[in-house]
Order: sequence, then structure tokens, then C-alpha cells
Amino acid sequence: NPANRGKVLDRGVWRYTRHPNYFGDATQWWAYYLVAAATGTGAWTIFSPVLMTLFLLRVSGVALLEKTLKEEKPQYKEYIERTSSFVPWFPRKK
Repeated sequence: NPANRGKVLDRGVWRYTRHPNYFGDATQWWAYYLVAAATGTGAWTIFSPVLMTLFLLRVSGVALLEKTLKEEKPQYKEYIERTSSFVPWFPRKK
């Protein structure tokens, strides 16, 4: 919608986390690990969720998107100050 161009979505789940999709991806990787670890021999699979979470936070997901959004949306800096980056949490007071 052209009317929303440059605006920051801060309603619904985006009120509690700036990146709910990436948090959901990481949660799935950790769930797969828990299923594998429950088999007894699957504990070594912890490397997958650790690596994927690091990639989502520091390499590909959040890091790249945050850089772009800061440049494209002036209101995004204020949104950063009050909203958790990854793990859903209550908004901080202004």
C-alpha cells in the first residue's frame, strides 16, 4: 500500500519484537534440537540451533534488515528504543 511507504509497523506482534519472523525461525530450530536431544544420542545436534540463531542475529537476518530499515525509515530509530530486537517483550517506556 503506497500510503504506508516509509511507516514503521508497530502493532500486533511487532509491538513486542522488531523481528517476530526471525524469532519464530530460531524457535523452530531449538524445537528440532529438543526433539533430537530427547532420543539420547541427538544431543550433539545442538550445533544447528546455535549456528542458525547466530546467523539470524548477527549475519543474515536481523543485522542486515536493521541496517536497511534505519536508512529507509526515519521513525525506525524511535521504534528501536522502545521495542525488543528479537525476543518478544513488553515495550519500554519512552
